[in-house]
Amino acid sequence: MIFRKIRHALPLASLLVPVATDKVRAEDVSPIQLDLTYTGDVLSNVQGGLKRGTAYMDNLDVTLSIDGERALGWEGAQIFVYGLYNNGQPFSHVYAGDYQVVSNIETGVQAVRLYEAWIDQTFANDRASLRVGLYDLNSEFTAIEAAALFVNSSQGTGAELAQTGKNGPSIFPYTSLSARLEMKLADHLILRTAILDGVPDDPEHPKRTAINLGNGNGALVIGEIDYNLEKFRAVAGYWRYTARFPDQLTDIPQRGNQGAYGFVEGRFDRLSVFARAGWANAVINPVKYYFSTGAVYSIDPATRPDDHVGVAIAWAESGSTYRRLKDAEAREVVVELTYHSAITDFLSVQPDLQYVFNPNFDANVKNALVVGLRFELSFGYGFSH
Repeated sequence: MIFRKIRHALPLASLLVPVATDKVRAEDVSPIQLDLTYTGDVLSNVQGGLKRGTAYMDNLDVTLSIDGERALGWEGAQIFVYGLYNNGQPFSHVYAGDYQVVSNIETGVQAVRLYEAWIDQTFANDRASLRVGLYDLNSEFTAIEAAALFVNSSQGTGAELAQTGKNGPSIFPYTSLSARLEMKLADHLILRTAILDGVPDDPEHPKRTAINLGNGNGALVIGEIDYNLEKFRAVAGYWRYTARFPDQLTDIPQRGNQGAYGFVEGRFDRLSVFARAGWANAVINPVKYYFSTGAVYSIDPATRPDDHVGVAIAWAESGSTYRRLKDAEAREVVVELTYHSAITDFLSVQPDLQYVFNPNFDANVKNALVVGLRFELSFGYGFSH
């Protein structure tokens, strides 16, 4: 079963474009491909949390992919440009009160922005590639295919990594100038590493798309080893910031903002399963450990290939420093049940249910029950040069 990720912090299940057969062929063979995806979330906090209430969030993705060789005669090159609009409607910090963020399209800032813009060049007989430009780290790193079905943000980027940096680690909705190197070491073994500007966009002006190198931003360096078989995959990764970050207790800047992660996923006929674990320096960051696991079942691959039901758990464990500072609970746990169904070739709906234990690690906030409905409209157009 394959899930298509338009945005890795925003998982999207596979959607076909308006005329299924023709459009799929166009996506496969067209040297220039334009894709548009509109995602809407209606979420209601019906119990617990900060207060009861409903919010509507939406997000529009527009992507342009160019095969450099077939469109421009540039051998081994790929060009990708990605713009998005988000209405910025808040939900988690207003209603559910959770730390991990219920919806992976929530930004809190209404904006139109250039999200990605990069060039990828293969070399060494296509066994290696270099990608340079504005880049979503989670489009390739710590990317779990089966977890792409789920709505909760932590199933895209684990909470231990998503929390880091002065403006996030170059994931949705803020990305930074980056260089990524990928090398095929063996038939089933890939090494990928990247260096990214340590502060994506401009934290002081969150509606802007900005590249600000220097100013003490430092860099985020990340690497992972990816062992990938037909029905099994295992990944291990490590990341570290070069800049100094304040100790949570003393506020004294120090080095060592780092962490590691690993995950496995496998397919068994119609069932896909995954498990992930991560660690971050808890002197600097609130979350020390993160664990997730889940299962996705394909309803009928032959007649309804885009219909899936899934259940997942996201477990964020706070560090002792944060617990002492905030008198916080040890963990926040989110259980999610979701069902994705393709209504037409271009429209899908996804009822979603999430239960949050210990929202924001706060004993004074009651467990939250969130009921939601996601819908997606997706269109794709292929062009020849």
